Amino acid sequence: MTAPVGDFPERSRAALADANLQTALGNLKRGFQVKRAHALEALTDPDRLREIGHAIRANALAALPELLEQFEKNVTASGGHVHWARDAAEAREIVTSILKAHGAKTVTKGKSMVAEETELNAHLETQGITPIETDLGEYIIQLRKEPPSHIVAPAFHLRKQDVEESFRAAHTHLDPKRSLVERSSLVAEARTILRRKFETADAGITGANFLSADSGTVVVVTNEGNGDLTRLLSPVHIVVTSIEKVVPSLKEVSLLLRLLTRSATGQEITSYVTFASAPRRTADADGPKAFHVVLLDNGRSDILGGPAQDVLKCIRCGACLNHCPVYGAVGGHAYGTVYPGPIGAALDPALKGVAKTHHQPSATSVCGRCDEVCPVKVPLTRIMRHWRNEAFEKGLTPPGLSRGLKLWARVARRPGLYKFSGGLLFLGARLFSGGRARLTRVPFLDGWFSQRDLATPARKSFQSQWRARKS
Repeated sequence: MTAPVGDFPERSRAALADANLQTALGNLKRGFQVKRAHALEALTDPDRLREIGHAIRANALAALPELLEQFEKNVTASGGHVHWARDAAEAREIVTSILKAHGAKTVTKGKSMVAEETELNAHLETQGITPIETDLGEYIIQLRKEPPSHIVAPAFHLRKQDVEESFRAAHTHLDPKRSLVERSSLVAEARTILRRKFETADAGITGANFLSADSGTVVVVTNEGNGDLTRLLSPVHIVVTSIEKVVPSLKEVSLLLRLLTRSATGQEITSYVTFASAPRRTADADGPKAFHVVLLDNGRSDILGGPAQDVLKCIRCGACLNHCPVYGAVGGHAYGTVYPGPIGAALDPALKGVAKTHHQPSATSVCGRCDEVCPVKVPLTRIMRHWRNEAFEKGLTPPGLSRGLKLWARVARRPGLYKFSGGLLFLGARLFSGGRARLTRVPFLDGWFSQRDLATPARKSFQSQWRARKS
């Protein structure tokens, strides 16, 4: 469901011209950013908590093989099954074989970015199996046949009117004169439709936020309860997740949850935190008869030990997207990949190769806001610079930018020329500012200035002031 990667410039221009999308993106600051800031302010020492979170993720990656084996051992001991998928195709085949073995024709699904990564829904449909997304945002975009635009809020780019149109087009058996003006009406209608799906589904698929090795427990956080209904009402529960989600114990999970929910939605904790580790036992009132966990590698093992390894510490909170000026200008669909924004710019080149995704690390101002808000302190800007360098070395950088970088390198190696060129730029910036405080236009750089501006340089440069002070 992703768009061709090479179309990023065209999709970005379309996004900038989309008034409805720009209105939605304006809510990033009023919603996600403000709520996150307030949630972290309530903590005694949030930066210390982030340091601990960083250490937990680092230690887990250092012991990843052992933790995964321990997780598998404990799931198996509880009556569950663990399957290992080397790539997306293998993950799809494993899930399909489990569903066919149980005669499943309809599957309810909780929100899962790994399912998006493996394009699981499209594959199941080719096999005669109907997947039904049960997260409200995912359900909406499934009706619209769109990919998610955000890793936490998949339908973030849509207006209430868009959702109403989609519901009327899909729910044709309902009264066409019904009112769907209020958000509560839309939610109630989706709840009614999905409740029937939960009750009749042959199997349920969820993702996982964390895996606890010492108990073989899968941890899922939701705000709608759809994860629990997917798991408990279906005879078969399949967890589709990736190998880096594992941590040693529930002790580490409890701390990471404090960081995840505050960074993602500004909540102290989500409405539901689900712990699943086994199929239904004899004394249990509900639960699945079969429990399967599919662990996806899909290139992650190759990242370990390399310059981009730290990206595997990510806990998928979406804070980097919410604070990124580039994502905030064009939204998620412009990237054409499952993981947009800074996390995608750091992760996708490692998973898919720089040749296919070099536009992502280039689509960043490298301002460092993503580093500042990451709950586990993933050095996203450093990783993005690494991929930029690799793209440049492989000749993937746009010709104009490549020539500009080479010219800058020649000038920077010559102090006299650098000083002279800097003086010309200084004078030019003062000239084009027209005496205004902000520089909003420079000839031949219309594209750059179309979405940003610069402070007009001071009348006296830092260097000249420094020399005067020394003298």
